[in-house]
Amino acid sequence: MAGLLEVLVLHEADARRAEEGGADRVELVGSLDDGGMSPEPRMVERVRDVTTIQLRPMVRLRAGFGTDGGEFTRLRGLVASYLDAGADGVVFGFLNGMGEVDREVCEALAEHGGWPWTFHRAVDSVLDSDKAWRTLLRLPRLDQVLTAGSPRGVDAGLDELLRLARSDGRVAALMMAGGGLLPEHVPWLARAGVRSFHIGRTARPQGSFKAYVDAPLVHTWRTLIDDAVQHVPVPRA
Repeated sequence: MAGLLEVLVLHEADARRAEEGGADRVELVGSLDDGGMSPEPRMVERVRDVTTIQLRPMVRLRAGFGTDGGEFTRLRGLVASYLDAGADGVVFGFLNGMGEVDREVCEALAEHGGWPWTFHRAVDSVLDSDKAWRTLLRLPRLDQVLTAGSPRGVDAGLDELLRLARSDGRVAALMMAGGGLLPEHVPWLARAGVRSFHIGRTARPQGSFKAYVDAPLVHTWRTLIDDAVQHVPVPRA
């Protein structure tokens, strides 16, 4: 059994190197502002032209995790444009004014089509994580939730990730650990049932977003993740 490795990319050069290193999927952002904003549809086309792996662009136009009726029309248009440009799915996630997963907005965005999507790290800012995950489990075609377990990153949220993953196999299956993920976190998460992992800075020399994604660095993560997942002890009956 192999794990899933997703790499955060900014352009086609990043994406090509991620694929060369063994990534299964890339998350494409247009900028790194406030955790990532939407790319231009043309960039989605350029990434698709040089890669064959899964491609999911970010659907997010403003800081924070809320939206409104006026922006929603633009968000829906972006989703359609990205899919037309060759994306396999998209990444989005919204919270309402009560700090809960905005189920209505997410369901409306995912209303048409059969494409999969990722709920991004907005989940790390909810007021009640158990309630949030119960909502996430009911959202249509959601197949991944990117989470660090804390707004401060995996180092601060590791215990919460482990608790959630161990509490419900469906949560572990949806969870994609990322946001300051370090190599030492991977074995613990794999033993808790997590099989999907996301990297950003650590795919680049010196952890700098000024540098391109580095294929050999991605390959070290590929090897680490697969080794951790494949060597998880099988519980005795």
